Amino acid sequence: MRKIRTGILGATGMVGQRFITLLANHPWFEVVVVAASPTSSGKSYQEAVKGRWYMNSPIPEKIKKLKVRAVENDFTQVVKEVDMVFSALDLDKEKIKQIEIAYAREGVAVVSNNSAHRWTEDVPMIMPEINPHHIKLVDLQRKNRGWDKGLIAVKPNCSIQSYVTILTALKKYKPHKVSVTSLQSISGAGKTFQTWPEMVDNVIPFIGGEEEKSEKEPLKIWGEIFGNKIKLSAKPKISARCIRVPTTNGHMAVVSVKFSKIPSKEQIIHSVSNFNPLKNLNLPSSPVKLIKYFEEDNRPQTGLDRYLGKGMSISMGRLSEDLFFDWKFIALSHNTIRGAAGGAILLAELLCKKEYII
Repeated sequence: MRKIRTGILGATGMVGQRFITLLANHPWFEVVVVAASPTSSGKSYQEAVKGRWYMNSPIPEKIKKLKVRAVENDFTQVVKEVDMVFSALDLDKEKIKQIEIAYAREGVAVVSNNSAHRWTEDVPMIMPEINPHHIKLVDLQRKNRGWDKGLIAVKPNCSIQSYVTILTALKKYKPHKVSVTSLQSISGAGKTFQTWPEMVDNVIPFIGGEEEKSEKEPLKIWGEIFGNKIKLSAKPKISARCIRVPTTNGHMAVVSVKFSKIPSKEQIIHSVSNFNPLKNLNLPSSPVKLIKYFEEDNRPQTGLDRYLGKGMSISMGRLSEDLFFDWKFIALSHNTIRGAAGGAILLAELLCKKEYII
């Protein structure tokens, strides 16, 4: 079977680089185009990222010599060479919307890591284990816009990956009030300690826009298609604080939950440990175990556990009763794998399995 011809828009940035590494040996997708800003255009990919390759693994051999295209200036040529693009663009949101629509209009499937289209009514925002049924919104999107093969689908913010997955696993107990503090690594800002020395031995108690995303995006994910858009879920209500901490990768969440039907500790652990609704779809990026619960008091740890399931698993621990809520726990996910490139790749795999990308 011919692999799906894949492009990466914003290929030289941190998330773009993560796409490159995760797609290096993908069984379904083959990267044939890397595109970035005009300043990188015409260079080999290796030249374009010289001195700013942030991944631990080397640039894949197949990618090193690929000529970098300009996202807009080389648009006509790029759309002829790809079936699908992953969008990791770092531009003005309205500009990103225009670019993603232009590619989809030409019959290209656009799977975006960016937030630009997350609140566009006919664009599904999907965490594949939680709301795969929202893919049906693509049918409406194509009808609205007169597209045949093109589509736009997005993944949500990296900050919500761990606790939204866990709360979904506990849905039958009806969580209705959630307090979460997200401790977010510097790679979430596209930075390293070399490029952001101010973060060494420092904590910044504010990340612009993150708290609003952390509180509102889950409500769209838990919502249902009603007419021609998603009707947001009314519960649970989420109150969030997002803090930048001096770690390279991995977002940790400190979570307290109030339930309408209070589960026991054993019921919570059983529910999360057995939650993996994609296990029968055989998607290449889907982890064998979605949520791992740690009994140890000092787990999960960012340094030890962020790469569980090749960075696609969620870690959970320190489950205990809460004085003001019912239960509290710690959760962890890898922000640039599960929370960004890996989550987008999993979404693309789901779109392929459901025959929206062919």
